Amino acid sequence: QRDIENGDLVDWGTAEAMAFGSLLLEQYDVRISGQDSERGTFSQRHGVFCDQETEEKHIPLNHLSPGQGLLIPCSSLLSENAVLGFEYGYSIESPRALPIWEAQFGDFANGAQVIIDNFVATGAAKWLRQSGLVMLLPHGFDGMGPEHSSGRMERFLQLSDVPMDEESLESNIAVANLTTPANYFHALRRQQHRDFRVPLVIMAPKGHLRRIRKDPPHFQCASPLEDFATGTRFQPTLDDCKIDELDTSRVKSALLCSGQVYYDLVRLRDAAQRNDVTILRVEEVAPFPSSRIVSYLERFPALESVSWCQEEHENMGAWSFVRPRLEGVLKKIGLDSGVTYRGRAASPCVVGSKSLHAQEVAQLHSSWMQ
Repeated sequence: QRDIENGDLVDWGTAEAMAFGSLLLEQYDVRISGQDSERGTFSQRHGVFCDQETEEKHIPLNHLSPGQGLLIPCSSLLSENAVLGFEYGYSIESPRALPIWEAQFGDFANGAQVIIDNFVATGAAKWLRQSGLVMLLPHGFDGMGPEHSSGRMERFLQLSDVPMDEESLESNIAVANLTTPANYFHALRRQQHRDFRVPLVIMAPKGHLRRIRKDPPHFQCASPLEDFATGTRFQPTLDDCKIDELDTSRVKSALLCSGQVYYDLVRLRDAAQRNDVTILRVEEVAPFPSSRIVSYLERFPALESVSWCQEEHENMGAWSFVRPRLEGVLKKIGLDSGVTYRGRAASPCVVGSKSLHAQEVAQLHSSWMQ
């Protein structure tokens, strides 16, 4: 509250509370379940207060206004398959409610793969039943080992029906890898204000769910209050945070990315003082925003190379999905150089050693600013 009153930046948890609260005031119910959803695995939510003496629970967002919707946070049992199955059914029977299933770590979604394959991704095609279910999957290669790093974005992208050679604004499943609290706010609200329902998978930036205040503002996963104002909306891509400072006629390299890796790229570019590099964030990978990427890249007449940067391994993340689609983008802007991959080499899993992780990060950072 103090930050907002002082015009300070809004962090991830506050943006989520604002999305929930605004929907509740519009008389939508919001339900969020998962193994630690009342508090939030990374202590970013604090949706429920518990009296230590009486164990009575208090949910602040349920006391905003008479006649409001109901926030239903549920710290559920350790069975992803059962809980996601329940929430999918809830979304079918209660289309006016916003049902959210949050994995404690994104990796744990693999315990619900049957529900994802047979219901979430295919229910509309098989039974013409729309679902507005949201899956929150904390994701990020932060040195926490093979079971606490990846929401396996590649699996969801493989399940999407986005055309390979043309742009489509629709998909059987939406997959987003967000970098700002404001876009998270708008993504949640968009779920309820569309005139149709489609499942939304959000790769939440695990390393930035809590704001790092000591960092300069453009290194923080935080948004100015004006990004939440009337007239603002969800952005499938986000321009370079320093686009106004770049001389577009001198930019030769474009780095495209998705998710929290963006903040590392900005740090590295600043440290290297590379004024010939621009960074574009693809916030929503499916449906793929081809036309927006074309429009952005056309602003740089001297552009020589386009690279896709990711922290995931080459056989993971968005690379295999975006590669052919980015090749189509380059054809439209007349660039024959092809899309370059900059990320980890293929591997079945994330390394479990902290020292090996540090070596990989150093190699990644070197390749990103070649």
